[in-house]
Amino acid sequence: MNITSDVKDAKLTATVTIPAADVDAIIKKAYKAAAKQYRFPGFRAGKAPRPVIDSALGKDAVLAQATNELIGSNEGNVLNELDIVPVKEGDYQEIDLCADGTDYTYTVEFTLRPSAELSSYDAVEIEMPPAEVTEAEIDQQVDMLMGYHATFEDVERAVEGSDYVTVDIKNVANAEALAGEGRVIAMGAGHLPKEFDEGLLGMNVDETKTISWTPEVEGAEEASVEVTVKGVKERKLPELNDEFAKTNFGFDGVDAMRDAVKLEIESDKSSQLPQLKENRCVAKLAERLQLDEMDEDYEQSVFQELGQNFLQSLSARGMSLDGWLQANRISSEDFIADLHRQANDVARESLALDALARELKVEVSAEDVDGEFERAGIEDVEASKAQFVADGRMPAVRDSIRRSKAVDWLVENAKVTEVDEAARAAEAKAE
Repeated sequence: MNITSDVKDAKLTATVTIPAADVDAIIKKAYKAAAKQYRFPGFRAGKAPRPVIDSALGKDAVLAQATNELIGSNEGNVLNELDIVPVKEGDYQEIDLCADGTDYTYTVEFTLRPSAELSSYDAVEIEMPPAEVTEAEIDQQVDMLMGYHATFEDVERAVEGSDYVTVDIKNVANAEALAGEGRVIAMGAGHLPKEFDEGLLGMNVDETKTISWTPEVEGAEEASVEVTVKGVKERKLPELNDEFAKTNFGFDGVDAMRDAVKLEIESDKSSQLPQLKENRCVAKLAERLQLDEMDEDYEQSVFQELGQNFLQSLSARGMSLDGWLQANRISSEDFIADLHRQANDVARESLALDALARELKVEVSAEDVDGEFERAGIEDVEASKAQFVADGRMPAVRDSIRRSKAVDWLVENAKVTEVDEAARAAEAKAE
C-alpha cells in the first residue's frame, strides 16, 4: 500500500494505492462469499464459477462488494500510517470499482482537530494547598462533621446568604426543570444560577418576585421564573465540647477528634494532591491557547466521547440517564448544555497539551507503546497492538502518550505557590 497526503485547513487528503495482488485477493474473496451466500441452480453451495455469478448477480455488484471490503479493511492501516485521529468519518471521493490485475487507487479526506499555538511555552504558575495539614483545614472538616448535627430554625427576617429558603417556583420561560412547590433552596450552594440566589437575597416570607437570567451557553434564550418565599430557616450548629465529641463521634474529647481528622486529611492529601496539581497545571496551560472559538467538529467528537463514557458509568451502576436526571432534578437541556461546556474545556486542554508536545518535540517510541499496553494489564501485547492497528486506534494511543509526556514536563516544571485555601475560604465567608 502506498499513501501520499496533503494537509490544508485542518483537512488531510490522502491518495491510497493498493497493489494489484491485494486487489485480486479481495475480489476472489468477494466471489467466494457470493457463491456461498446465494443459490445457483446446478451448482453446490460455494461452487458456482465467476461467469455464472456475474450472469446472475451482475459483475459490478460483486466488484462493488469487493471495493467496499478493499477500502474498509485498509482504513485502519491508512490511519496508522498517517498517524492521525480524525474527528469524524473519512469522506471518500470519486470511488471507482476495483478490477482484476490492476492497482487500485482512491482518495479520502479526513477532518483533523485544529492545530493551535500557545501564547507562552514557559512553565505555568499555580497555587496549591500545602502538603502539611493546616488548622484551617481541620476546622473545615470538623465543621462539615458538625453539620450532620445542625438544626434549622425559622426566622422572621429577610433572606440572607447562608439561609435555607422554602419557595414556590413557577416557570415563566425556559425553566421548566426549576418549577415546583415547597422547594428548599440552600443559599450559596451553587446548584442554581447565581442570578437566582442574588434575586432571593433580601426577600421576605410571602413576597413574590420574577427572576431572570440567561444560561451561559451560546445561543441560549433567557430563562425566567416567578418565585414566592414560603419560609426562611437559619442553620444552627451545636457547641462542640468534649462531651459532644464523645457522645456523637465516639472520641475521648475534642483534641482526639481533631487528631483523627488530621490523620484522615493527611491520607487524602497524599493520594489527591498529585492529581490536583496535574489538573491545575493543565487548566492553567489551556488559558494560553490561542484559539478564540473551538472547532465545532472537534468539540462534537469530544462531546460524544464524554457522553458515551458517562452513559457507560451510569449503566455500570444500574441507572438510566432519565432516572439520573430525575434524581438530580436536572433537565435534559441543562445536562446537554453542561456536557458541551465540559467538552469545550477538555478540547481546549487537549489542544494546549498537543501544542506543548510539539514545542517539546515529544517522541513516542515502540517501548512507550508497549508500556502503555502493559500498564493496562493486557496479557498478549502483540495481539492487542495488531488489533489496534487494524482498527485504526493506534494513533490515539500515541496521542495519549505524547500528552502524558507533556503533562509530566508541565507538572515537573510548574512554579507552585502554597496557599492555605481553607483559611482563605474561612476569611471570605467571614467577610
